[in-house]
Amino acid sequence: MKKIFLSAALVSMTFAMAQKKEIAAAAKAVEAGDMSAANAQITAAEAAMGGQTYMLEPSVQEQYYYAKGMSLLKAGKSAEGATYLAKMTDLGKMKIYTGKDSSKNKVYYVGKEAADKSGIQGLKEETYNPTLTGKIANTINPLIESANKAAMDYYNAKNYAAAAPKFEEVYDLLKAGGQDNKQYLYYAGLNYALAQNRPAAIKVYDELISSGYTGAETTYTAKNKKSGALENLSKTAWDLYKKMGDAADYTDFKMDKSKNIEQELYETNAALLIEDGKYDAALALIDAGMKKFPKSTKLAEFQGTAYYKAGKMDDFVATLKSTVAKNPTDSNAWYNLGVLQSKDPATEAEAVASYKKSLELKPDYVEAWQNLTYLTMGDDAKAIDDYNAAKKAGKPDAANKIIEARRARLAATLPYAEKWYQYDPNNLEAVRLLKGLYQSNKNEAKFQEFKAKEAAMKAAEGK
Repeated sequence: MKKIFLSAALVSMTFAMAQKKEIAAAAKAVEAGDMSAANAQITAAEAAMGGQTYMLEPSVQEQYYYAKGMSLLKAGKSAEGATYLAKMTDLGKMKIYTGKDSSKNKVYYVGKEAADKSGIQGLKEETYNPTLTGKIANTINPLIESANKAAMDYYNAKNYAAAAPKFEEVYDLLKAGGQDNKQYLYYAGLNYALAQNRPAAIKVYDELISSGYTGAETTYTAKNKKSGALENLSKTAWDLYKKMGDAADYTDFKMDKSKNIEQELYETNAALLIEDGKYDAALALIDAGMKKFPKSTKLAEFQGTAYYKAGKMDDFVATLKSTVAKNPTDSNAWYNLGVLQSKDPATEAEAVASYKKSLELKPDYVEAWQNLTYLTMGDDAKAIDDYNAAKKAGKPDAANKIIEARRARLAATLPYAEKWYQYDPNNLEAVRLLKGLYQSNKNEAKFQEFKAKEAAMKAAEGK
C-alpha cells in the first residue's frame, strides 16, 4: 500500500477544522451548563492552537473567548474570566486584519498593533460584529456589582494592592458586556501606582494613553419620577425627555463634564517609568507628551531627570541649546534648558541665565520664577546643618562663614520670591517662603504681613 502524505496546508486546515469543532462544542456545553464537557473541549482546542488564536476566524475566536471566559467565571475565577470575555468586545471594536502567513495559513489579527507585530505585509482590513455578547449579561451583571463594591471597599480602606485588580476586573466585565468604560481602568492604574506596583501601573497607563483616553466625558442624568432614583441617560434620551417637560417620566435634568486628565496620564506614567529604571521608554513618552503639552513643567523636569539618570544629559542639553539657537524667542525651551542645567551643580550659573532669558520673554512664567527662587536659595536645610555641625565642633570662624553665606543667599533669593508671589498670589508655598525670607532679612513689618496672609490662607483651606 502506498503511503499518503498530506501537504502542510492540508494538515493546517485539518487542525483548524478540529479546533473549530472543539470550540463550538465547548460553547454549546457552556450554554447547556455542562462545564466539565466545556473544559474538556477547551483544553483540547488550546493544545492544538498553541496560543495561536489568530489562526481562528473571528466567529470562532468569539466562541473561544465566550466558552473560556464563562468556564472561568463558573469556576469562581471572575477576574481571569472577565479578561477573556472582554476580548469579545475587541473583536467588534477593532479592525480585523486578514491574509496569509508564509506557510499559506489564513490569519486573523485583531487590531493594528497585533497585525504590525506579525510582520506580514498586505493584510486586508475587515470588520466583525460579535453575536454572543447578549448571552452573558445575566451572568456578569451581579459580578460587576460585587467587584465594584469590593474595589471601593479596598480603596476606602487604603488597601490599594487589592483595589487595583478589582477595578480592572470591573473594567473587563463591563467591556465584556459591550461598555468600554476606561474610567475603571484608570482607577486600576491609579491604585497600582499607589500600591507601588509599577510594572502593572505602567501597563495600564500605556493602554490608556495609546487608546487616546482623556477622561473628559459628558454624563447626562435625570431623576426617575416613579422610583426617585437618579439615572444615567443617553444624550438623545436626555434631550427628548427634557423637551417633554412635565409630560416626561423624568425631572431634575443635569449635565456634568469630567476633567481632561490626559496630561496627568503622561506625567504619572513618565514618573513611573523613571522610578522603574526604564529611562529610554520614559524619554520616548515624555517626547510625545511635550509635543501635546509643551508647558508641562513636570514633563520638563522628568525629561531632565531621565536624561540625567540615563547618562544622556550632555546630549539633551546640546539639543536644547540648538533649539534656542534656532528659535531664541521660545520661552519654554529656555525654561526647559534651565531645568536641565539646574540638575548639575557645575552648570547652575547657566541655569540661572536660562531662567532669566525665559522670563525676559515671558515675565509671568510662574514656574520659572519658582525654580529661580529655589535655585538661588540652594539647600537651606543643609546650610543650617553645616552651621550647627561647625559650632558643635568648636569652629566659630567656619560657622560664621556658613551663616553669612546663607544670609547673602537668602537676600539674593528675596526679589525672585517676590516676583513669584506677584504672579501667583494665591500660592501658599510662595507666601510661606516669603514669610521666612522676610524674617531672615529682619523685615518685621513684612514678616507679620505674610504671617497673617499664611494664617488666612490656611484657614480658608481648612488646614
